[in-house]
Amino acid sequence: MNYANVPKTSAQIALPAWRSRVLFVLLLGGMMSLLVRAVYLQGINNDFLQQKGDARYGRVIEVPAHRGMITDRNGEPLAVSTPAETIWASPPDVDASPKQVRQLAGILGMTESDLKARLFDTSREFVYLKRQLPPEQAQKVAMLAIPGISMRHEYRRYYPSGEVTSHLLGFTDVDDNGREGIELAQQDQLGGKVGSLQVIKDRRGHIVEDVASLRAPKEGGDVALSIDSKIQFLAFREIQQVVEKYQAKAGSIVVLDAKTGEVMALANWPTYNPNNRIHPALSVMRNRAVTDLFEPGSTMKPFTVAAVLEAGKYKPDTMVNTENGRYTIGGRTIHDTHPEHFLSVAQVIQKSSNVGAAKMALSLSPQDFWSSLSENGFGAATGSEFPGEATGRLRDFKTWRPIEQATMSYGNGISVNLLQLARAYTAFANDGELMPVTLFKQTTPVMGTKIYSAATATSVRAMLEMVVGAGGTAPQAQVAGYRVAGKTGTAHKLQNGRYVDKYVASFVGMAPASNPRLIVAVMVDEPAGKEYYGGQVAAPAFSSVMSAALRTLDVAYDAPLDNVIVAPVSALSEEDI
Repeated sequence: MNYANVPKTSAQIALPAWRSRVLFVLLLGGMMSLLVRAVYLQGINNDFLQQKGDARYGRVIEVPAHRGMITDRNGEPLAVSTPAETIWASPPDVDASPKQVRQLAGILGMTESDLKARLFDTSREFVYLKRQLPPEQAQKVAMLAIPGISMRHEYRRYYPSGEVTSHLLGFTDVDDNGREGIELAQQDQLGGKVGSLQVIKDRRGHIVEDVASLRAPKEGGDVALSIDSKIQFLAFREIQQVVEKYQAKAGSIVVLDAKTGEVMALANWPTYNPNNRIHPALSVMRNRAVTDLFEPGSTMKPFTVAAVLEAGKYKPDTMVNTENGRYTIGGRTIHDTHPEHFLSVAQVIQKSSNVGAAKMALSLSPQDFWSSLSENGFGAATGSEFPGEATGRLRDFKTWRPIEQATMSYGNGISVNLLQLARAYTAFANDGELMPVTLFKQTTPVMGTKIYSAATATSVRAMLEMVVGAGGTAPQAQVAGYRVAGKTGTAHKLQNGRYVDKYVASFVGMAPASNPRLIVAVMVDEPAGKEYYGGQVAAPAFSSVMSAALRTLDVAYDAPLDNVIVAPVSALSEEDI
């Protein structure tokens, strides 16, 4: 047999020696590369693996800070933060059956489709399902034990007085940050600073351990307002009743401590409930007493009289020719509702004579009249620091025409907000000293600015008492047991550059007139019907609030309890243009 042609097996084939050496080097090189990489990642630079592990099993979560409380001047809570739970999910970790999804949607008040869109969006590592649930509702979610769904402790703002203080306090958003009112103005004080916490979760997405507190939360500080809750409620109830009774568009009321300028009450109607997260129209949310402007009408006349008394142009008993109620300037005629040939300066205030006020204003130079009004704070912010406060409008005297100077003497051609107007009256209550206005409780003595002599302020205050007495325009502002000084205002509204038959009725007054403790200002916007004068609409509201507030503060009487005088309705009217 010829074996020469039989093929050799693989074992009999002689392989080149270099191939085995190359294979050995390649294997050794691969092993060395893996060893070097392992040493590098685990010994030299282990951040990468640590980050990957943390991403899968660790998370840093925010720890909310407890927001500070807002209280009234007596420590009564006006805004507090209550515990709440927020439900969130990590979609890559969610493992929920259809039944669990239905149950969860029912607890959270969501549609199944909306919930599924959030739960199973694996492109996101974190998604909120529902913010600020009550603890009992959150507990139902926890009982479902769905992997990938967790709870976060938060706080929800609650306002015990609801709509009574809504315009003053404002509200917070879902993240507990102030968005309106005091909540916004005092955000830095109230808000505090959030903290952070590192946690570990198991393979099913449940947080099983708190690892470390990276930053402790800093609690917010409390804020004490100057508001007295009892007086605030009285003011709120009264302005609501007045607006509804006269079917008015809106109304505002401000109560000031005459000695310190502290705001004891500030209320508007219509209003809203800040505890309801579905907020109404912006027009309802406005704090009209601070942000809305109006022409003050005859409530400006005391400042005209004060200016001429201070300048020495007139005395309280100086007689003024009131031209039988008609006075023409530059082709325009000023009217008085109750025509008289002559009135003393004091009677000009008592009878609310437009002609008398105009003549007195024109006895001053435009610059002097402007300076007097400006010193009273007109055309400038009150200093209340309330967000969105309007400054009012007091035009440069260089642009005035004589008729404009005349009409400003009785409150036309000038605009104010109600808080600004109330503050200006502090000069008459404090012997010529204009007090700063504040919404916060004062613990140290407050210094005012001297703008009138004590003699001028006392004289004007005496004239304002005549307004409330027999023969004046506001007998309905009287308060049993107290002497009252104040002034009515009734002004046509200006729309599209023209005065229309819509009115703003107002009254500003103080009591006890012998040593004023409180100033109350009332404004009613567009009262409907036949009664729209300040003496008919605003004065009675003043009387109700002032009477109750003085008794709440236990202010001593300065008049007999039977001092109230009933006057005929015809005496209540005055016209400002």
